[in-house]
Amino acid sequence: MKLFVAGLPYDLYDDELVEIFEKFGTIASAKVALDKETGKSRGFAFVDMPNEEEAREAMEHLNDISLGKKPLVIKEADERSSGGGFGGGSQGGYRGGGGGGGYNNNRNNPNNRNRPPQNRNRF
Repeated sequence: MKLFVAGLPYDLYDDELVEIFEKFGTIASAKVALDKETGKSRGFAFVDMPNEEEAREAMEHLNDISLGKKPLVIKEADERSSGGGFGGGSQGGYRGGGGGGGYNNNRNNPNNRNRPPQNRNRF
Protein backbone atom coordinates (compact mmCIF):
# COMPACT_ATOMS: atom_id res chain seq x y z
CA MET A 1 0.00 0.00 0.00
CA LYS A 2 1.34 3.41 -0.93
CA LEU A 3 0.96 6.10 1.73
CA PHE A 4 1.00 9.86 1.35
CA VAL A 5 2.66 11.56 4.33
CA ALA A 6 2.29 15.34 4.82
CA GLY A 7 3.38 17.70 7.58
CA LEU A 8 6.99 16.54 7.58
CA PRO A 9 9.73 18.83 8.88
CA TYR A 10 11.72 20.34 6.01
CA ASP A 11 14.95 18.83 7.32
CA LEU A 12 13.70 15.21 7.30
CA TYR A 13 14.95 12.95 4.51
CA ASP A 14 14.42 9.42 3.16
CA ASP A 15 16.56 7.50 5.66
CA GLU A 16 14.86 9.12 8.65
CA LEU A 17 11.46 8.44 7.12
CA VAL A 18 12.36 4.75 6.77
CA GLU A 19 13.37 4.66 10.45
CA ILE A 20 9.97 6.03 11.49
CA PHE A 21 7.90 3.64 9.37
CA GLU A 22 9.97 0.44 9.66
CA LYS A 23 8.81 0.08 13.28
CA PHE A 24 5.47 -1.02 11.79
CA GLY A 25 6.74 -3.39 9.10
CA THR A 26 8.55 -3.79 5.81
CA ILE A 27 9.23 -0.70 3.71
CA ALA A 28 9.50 -1.14 -0.07
CA SER A 29 10.40 2.52 -0.57
CA ALA A 30 10.26 5.88 1.19
CA LYS A 31 10.79 9.07 -0.80
CA VAL A 32 10.61 12.60 0.52
CA ALA A 33 9.53 15.01 -2.23
CA LEU A 34 12.34 17.44 -3.01
CA ASP A 35 12.16 20.82 -4.68
CA LYS A 36 13.88 20.56 -8.07
CA GLU A 37 15.54 23.96 -7.83
CA THR A 38 16.74 23.98 -4.21
CA GLY A 39 17.02 20.24 -3.47
CA LYS A 40 15.25 20.81 -0.14
CA SER A 41 12.30 18.86 1.21
CA ARG A 42 8.82 20.02 0.22
CA GLY A 43 7.35 18.71 3.49
CA PHE A 44 5.64 15.61 2.15
CA ALA A 45 6.60 12.09 1.12
CA PHE A 46 5.40 8.74 -0.20
CA VAL A 47 6.00 5.51 1.68
CA ASP A 48 5.32 2.15 0.02
CA MET A 49 4.60 -0.74 2.38
CA PRO A 50 3.85 -4.10 0.69
CA ASN A 51 1.81 -5.44 3.61
CA GLU A 52 -1.52 -3.58 3.77
CA GLU A 53 -2.14 -4.49 7.42
CA GLU A 54 1.24 -3.05 8.46
CA ALA A 55 0.59 0.09 6.40
CA ARG A 56 -2.79 0.62 8.07
CA GLU A 57 -1.19 0.15 11.49
CA ALA A 58 1.47 2.76 10.65
CA MET A 59 -1.25 5.13 9.46
CA GLU A 60 -3.25 4.64 12.64
CA HIS A 61 -0.31 5.17 15.00
CA LEU A 62 1.52 7.97 13.19
CA ASN A 63 -1.39 10.13 12.04
CA ASP A 64 -1.55 13.42 14.00
CA ILE A 65 1.79 13.03 15.80
CA SER A 66 4.15 16.01 15.53
CA LEU A 67 7.70 15.63 14.32
CA GLY A 68 8.09 19.38 14.04
CA LYS A 69 5.68 22.28 14.03
CA LYS A 70 2.86 20.51 12.17
CA PRO A 71 1.06 17.24 12.88
CA LEU A 72 1.57 14.44 10.37
CA VAL A 73 -1.26 13.66 7.98
CA ILE A 74 -1.05 10.13 6.59
CA LYS A 75 -3.48 8.63 4.13
CA GLU A 76 -3.57 6.15 1.30
CA ALA A 77 -1.99 7.72 -1.76
CA ASP A 78 -4.15 8.28 -4.81
CA GLU A 79 -3.01 6.21 -7.76
CA ARG A 80 -2.08 8.34 -10.73
CA SER A 81 -2.88 7.21 -14.21
CA SER A 82 0.08 6.68 -16.47
CA GLY A 83 0.12 9.34 -19.11
CA GLY A 84 1.89 12.11 -17.37
CA GLY A 85 0.91 15.70 -17.25
CA PHE A 86 2.99 18.45 -15.80
CA GLY A 87 3.65 18.76 -12.10
CA GLY A 88 4.03 22.53 -12.01
CA GLY A 89 7.42 23.94 -11.18
CA SER A 90 9.06 25.22 -14.31
CA GLN A 91 5.87 24.65 -16.28
CA GLY A 92 4.03 27.09 -14.06
CA GLY A 93 1.13 24.71 -13.66
CA TYR A 94 0.30 24.86 -17.37
CA ARG A 95 -1.11 21.53 -18.52
CA GLY A 96 -1.40 22.15 -22.21
CA GLY A 97 0.94 20.96 -24.88
CA GLY A 98 3.43 23.09 -26.74
CA GLY A 99 3.73 26.81 -27.14
CA GLY A 100 2.08 29.39 -29.31
CA GLY A 101 2.04 29.71 -33.06
CA GLY A 102 3.10 32.99 -34.51
CA TYR A 103 3.39 34.14 -38.11
CA ASN A 104 4.00 31.40 -40.64
CA ASN A 105 4.15 28.73 -37.96
CA ASN A 106 3.04 25.93 -40.31
CA ARG A 107 5.22 26.75 -43.31
CA ASN A 108 6.83 23.28 -43.22
CA ASN A 109 3.50 21.46 -43.09
CA PRO A 110 3.01 19.75 -46.51
CA ASN A 111 -0.71 20.57 -46.41
CA ASN A 112 0.06 24.29 -46.32
CA ARG A 113 2.76 24.57 -49.00
CA ASN A 114 0.50 25.46 -51.91
CA ARG A 115 -1.76 27.84 -50.03
CA PRO A 116 -1.38 31.54 -50.67
CA PRO A 117 -0.19 33.57 -47.68
CA GLN A 118 -2.96 34.94 -45.52
CA ASN A 119 -3.36 38.68 -45.23
CA ARG A 120 -2.77 39.35 -41.55
CA ASN A 121 -3.30 43.13 -41.78
CA ARG A 122 -7.03 43.73 -41.60
CA PHE A 123 -7.04 47.47 -40.94
